Amino acid sequence: MYTSITAVIITKNEEKNIERCILSLAEVVDEVLVVDSGSTDKTLAISRELGASILESQWLGYAKTKNLGNTASKNDFILSIDADEVISPALKKSILLQKVSGLEGTYSFNRLTNYCGKWIRHSGWYPDVKVRIFNKRDVHWTGDFVHETLHLPDELKIKHLPGDLLHYSYNSKADHIARTKKYADLSAEKMFHAKKAFGPLKPIISGTAKFIKMYVLKRGFLDGSLGLQIANISARGVHSKYKTLAEIRAQKN
Repeated sequence: MYTSITAVIITKNEEKNIERCILSLAEVVDEVLVVDSGSTDKTLAISRELGASILESQWLGYAKTKNLGNTASKNDFILSIDADEVISPALKKSILLQKVSGLEGTYSFNRLTNYCGKWIRHSGWYPDVKVRIFNKRDVHWTGDFVHETLHLPDELKIKHLPGDLLHYSYNSKADHIARTKKYADLSAEKMFHAKKAFGPLKPIISGTAKFIKMYVLKRGFLDGSLGLQIANISARGVHSKYKTLAEIRAQKN
């Protein structure tokens, strides 16, 4: 039995990505719903031109904003996709085969990331398995202001589909550094409110461990110079998180 799907995309100033994302959804979904939180560029104009439905909302955090879109969708089954992601031809074929026979449960697939123009297949970034197709009656997003996670009932079956979700992440080294710093600061705030304790060597030990894990254990060296760059920036991000946490504590005390 054919099952209809709504793609839910949360956006803010995604004019560089949104067209590529929506075009990749052709034939895959029956509705594209863009949940926008204050875009000042051409995101909404491009989305409307491509036939997407628009829901404008203030930013509620990742989980609440995505749940808002799920609630507003016309269909029960949701394909949750970010504006900088694309459905590959192989993944499109897999989803269409499932739609024809009827969707049931939830579905996962691998995410392949494009970093500074190169596809990264190591460094702990692939396979980056994501559960992105689900029935909104069974599943919802949870999380804080840093990360969101799908809450999946234990009895719910997850079927893994062939094909990759293509992720066009960081366009440059500067972009990676800036966003890593942003998430490090948000994580530090979260840790402060959770009253996380750590010793003076924690930033160095954790940062070094992060580098070893990504570059050595996860074979980041096979990604060449970009693998080294990814590991370095990620390690500095961990160090920055603890440094920022220490600064917050000093200011609050």
